[in-house]
Amino acid sequence: MAKQLFGTDGIRGIPGEYPLDDATLDRVGLALGQRVTAEAKQRGGDARVLIGRDTRESGLHMAERIAQGLEAAGALPVSAGVLTTPGVAWLVSHEGFGAGVVISASHNPYHDNGVKLISSSGMKFPDAIEAHLETVILSGNGAAPATNEMRTIQFADYRGDLALHEDYLAGLRKSVFEGAKLVGMKIVLDCANGAASKLAPQLFANLGANATAINNSPDGRNINADCGSLHPQTLQRRVLETGAALGVAFDGDADRALFVSASGKLVDGDGVLLAVGRHMKSAGLLKGNTIVGTTMANLGLERALERSGLKLARTDVGDRYVLEEMLRIGANLGGEQSGHILFLDDATTGDGMLTAIKMASLVSIAGPLDALIADLKVFPQKITNVRVRSKPAFDSLPEVMRSYREAEDALGKSGRVVLRYSGTEQLARVMVEAEKEEDVARWTETVASALRTAIGA
Repeated sequence: MAKQLFGTDGIRGIPGEYPLDDATLDRVGLALGQRVTAEAKQRGGDARVLIGRDTRESGLHMAERIAQGLEAAGALPVSAGVLTTPGVAWLVSHEGFGAGVVISASHNPYHDNGVKLISSSGMKFPDAIEAHLETVILSGNGAAPATNEMRTIQFADYRGDLALHEDYLAGLRKSVFEGAKLVGMKIVLDCANGAASKLAPQLFANLGANATAINNSPDGRNINADCGSLHPQTLQRRVLETGAALGVAFDGDADRALFVSASGKLVDGDGVLLAVGRHMKSAGLLKGNTIVGTTMANLGLERALERSGLKLARTDVGDRYVLEEMLRIGANLGGEQSGHILFLDDATTGDGMLTAIKMASLVSIAGPLDALIADLKVFPQKITNVRVRSKPAFDSLPEVMRSYREAEDALGKSGRVVLRYSGTEQLARVMVEAEKEEDVARWTETVASALRTAIGA
């Protein structure tokens, strides 16, 4: 049965409206608190839950509502203040918290927000546990939720926000590739007016880099606004103006990062996986000579990795599925085009600041980023969304499958066709990738047309 609340990256919506209304947030805290307190009784110790948020104006109120639900269940809410999603995950796994909560809508505009739940391992809860939590949240069972009257929550004091942040930054500083020297390196950091606004400049200053921060003055409403990983144009200009060796663009909660080379070229997650994967292989750090990506990873990445003796293992779209496959096959590097990169030897989740350290390290060791990915030929790729009235299995739609197989046969090894449904909207997505633009356009429309005829809304 499909989940109603949790998407691929937690619960998303508009604060004040279901599912981010006060009553539902109370019940999210209550359901999580019940789980954490039950686990704490089994293993001993306190049922502490770390809560962090990005810079949206709605974040503090949402954190307090969830904390109220946690308290009602007997759990201890601990505030991390404004902190990145991977920062919360790192602290949960390293400081022994029973769980973590992040209030963020990642790369969305300020008027959206969301709730991400993190298990005691520092990873997202598996689908089955999210489904169970959702059942509890929606059922109304268990202890009574908090009243609609908001009271000030006194978060448990756990060495204070700043001490927690410093623990996380200290952990990141240990992840520099051996032989790297960041002292004096010119770097431009676009902090998206989000959770990395203070942390990223501090991190690179600690490492001795000559870092210039932009879009690092959040006001509650300017998060991701014409800046960060979705809008890197200003960063590209600043890299060229300052003669920087590298530019980094974070999103609102800094779980992803895109890069700008010294020439001003934008480099996405595919370029990161290629450059870092080759270095890790040469240094004897890459496990199994395999990198995990998704169905959306460009065919050009797969070809470039093959030339380096590396294999690309593909999963469904979503960093949780990348992580699951990495754990299954024992890989330690994986990620997505969007800039979610997982270094499992260093962290339990995708971390934009960790990726930034790895890329800056690599450039300091091996030279300009442009040269490191010079042979990455990006195949033309197009995604078409088709609004649908239902989501039956694709193989139950004969005309859709006929057009799909016709496209695959025509493209052969020179292209790919990917069909999938959106996890949050009534959409089917058609992705076609090929060496020639005309083939991409033709086969995208052919398959999309078959979908519209079969199940179009």
